Amino acid sequence: MPENDAPMWPSDDKDTSSAEPKGTKRESEATVWLPMTGPANGRTEELSVPKVTPESGSWFQPVVEVEEETDVPETPTPKWSAFEPVTPVESKDPEAPKTVFVQPVQPQQTDKPDWDQFDRGAATPTREHELARPEPRREPPVQEPPRRPEQGRIEPPPPVPVPSATMHARPVRIEPAEERFDSEATVGMQQPEPPSQEPPAAEAAPAPKPKRRRKGLLITTLVVVLLLAGMGGAAAMPKVSNRLGLPWAPNAPKGDIPKPAGVTRVLHGPDINGVAPSKEGLAAALAGPAGAADLGTLTGTVVDAASGDVLWDRNSGTPLTPASTTKILVVAAALLSMDHGTQFSTKIVQGAEPGTVILVAGGDPSLTSLPLGTDSPLYPGAAHVDDLVAQVKKAVGGKISKVQLDVSLFKGPTSAKGWDPEDTTAGNTYMAPVLPVMADGGRTDPKNDHSPRVANPAAALTQKIAGKLEAQAGGTTTAPKDAKVLGEVKSQPLTEFANSLLQLSDNLMADVLARQIALAKGAEPSFTGGATTTMDVLKQAGFDLTGVQINDGSGLSDQNKIPAKVLSEILAVAAAPDGKDPRTPKLRPLLAGLPVAGGSGTLEKRYGDPASSAGRGWVRGKTGTLSGVNTLAGVVLDTDGRMLVFALMSSGSDQNKGRAALDVVAATLHKCGCR
Repeated sequence: MPENDAPMWPSDDKDTSSAEPKGTKRESEATVWLPMTGPANGRTEELSVPKVTPESGSWFQPVVEVEEETDVPETPTPKWSAFEPVTPVESKDPEAPKTVFVQPVQPQQTDKPDWDQFDRGAATPTREHELARPEPRREPPVQEPPRRPEQGRIEPPPPVPVPSATMHARPVRIEPAEERFDSEATVGMQQPEPPSQEPPAAEAAPAPKPKRRRKGLLITTLVVVLLLAGMGGAAAMPKVSNRLGLPWAPNAPKGDIPKPAGVTRVLHGPDINGVAPSKEGLAAALAGPAGAADLGTLTGTVVDAASGDVLWDRNSGTPLTPASTTKILVVAAALLSMDHGTQFSTKIVQGAEPGTVILVAGGDPSLTSLPLGTDSPLYPGAAHVDDLVAQVKKAVGGKISKVQLDVSLFKGPTSAKGWDPEDTTAGNTYMAPVLPVMADGGRTDPKNDHSPRVANPAAALTQKIAGKLEAQAGGTTTAPKDAKVLGEVKSQPLTEFANSLLQLSDNLMADVLARQIALAKGAEPSFTGGATTTMDVLKQAGFDLTGVQINDGSGLSDQNKIPAKVLSEILAVAAAPDGKDPRTPKLRPLLAGLPVAGGSGTLEKRYGDPASSAGRGWVRGKTGTLSGVNTLAGVVLDTDGRMLVFALMSSGSDQNKGRAALDVVAATLHKCGCR
């Protein structure tokens, strides 16, 4: 039977196999001896089967050294052990033809067990093994005849085939000349009768009581009892009983199995056919929240996404400092001007000197220093520094002595007009110098968005890579254009890059993305080039940017000015019904990146106040905060399922009180039926 039919009980839900690999001790056990019968002097003989060693996965022709015939008065007792071979003896009369009944051997198969090994605690025999166990014979031992000089060497018989589980023993005819014939080859020849199993009368003697059989039966019975006990114990285990579906299994059904029911899994968008709020109703609902003193000077607008109609407006054309809502313009320009699958590359190329390599910056600040297999919690899908290093090691194969840095991709200063002098100093938690390469946005902790930033993140990454390559950091240079690429990794696609940017309100990623827009349009990748190109793309897309002034892509500059209506117009196109505006498919990913009130990103810890809690999970918006400035722009569903777009800009307000007041206005939009 197959090897894996031996009883084995799993310790867990995983399926296992009892097959043993080749080359183990069991496969290469010593010679196996087979009992054979023959008519020599009316006694039972034994013939040894030589140890056969597989070569190249098959059985070769064995060479058997057969001793000269010796007059042996007694027959040795058969030994059923692979470790105690018995010297074979043959009949004194070589002229008498003899038929040998050979019991087939199944090497290492559990249905022909080594009973001595079972007695020593090997695999437990089955009922089939018990029935197939031979009954040992006990006869007086004989002395082994002295070895004679090698004379008349007999040619070895053909190799014994490895029988199958269903193969039966085949009689073999041995002629006086030691020629052997299978039973099929002796058809028509005179076949001698099989030798009698009864000893001659002259030598008949009472055989000793087979104590070994009783001992074997006792041990077998004990093993069977233990096996049954083990089976019962295994069946009581939760994992086994669950897997077998036994009645006492913990996971067994407690009642009748319910009838299958159809399930419709359909995501429904907003009901654009619902009744939109009226301007009067909305104005009445917002009169109190929008007039709160904590908002300072408030401008804003509310637009019906389905129709594009303006439902509420308060000085929305007045330019105010937008803070981080500036990122809405940058992301929109990137989605409109670049392929959504665009990835930013980081390379290491061969240097001019032997043993020198160059880290070539490609404008990806999301490259992570976390080990391979650990995704960045800040930048999901980001490339790994370890991947880049592994590629270089494989490509070079030899010693690397120096790692140089090429940061020539970006131009101009690393900080923008209108920034606080401390915005790029070491230790701040929201910005690093705008360089085209770094790990984890320049953070000291790749898993903590609020961890301090390093002063020169590009140099820090070069030092890290040099350490992994057991080399020295060798300063800055410019890589040759035709330099051999030794390793390359790429950022997440543009849509995912933009998603991380909006969720975290990541200032560094926003300013890097503005430079990527400039590169895509052939402009200078600097603060000035990025801002100018961003506005050019939006104007070409048909947006009215009257009053817009930007100096960076992040919104850290307090000299940026954007009217609320520009923010609402961009978001309204992104939220428009399919097919209404050709710009909508390009801008739709913008909505997916907006944080969810009380759920994600910069809105995760907001909307916990009772006055704004109604907006939890319903409001999605981009936040913006600077000293005396609080902004919020996004989308919300009202009680009729109608999508409303809003942009709210507050100046001269306290940070905490101003944020809370803006959240109340957005939550009021969700509660409004406002007809």
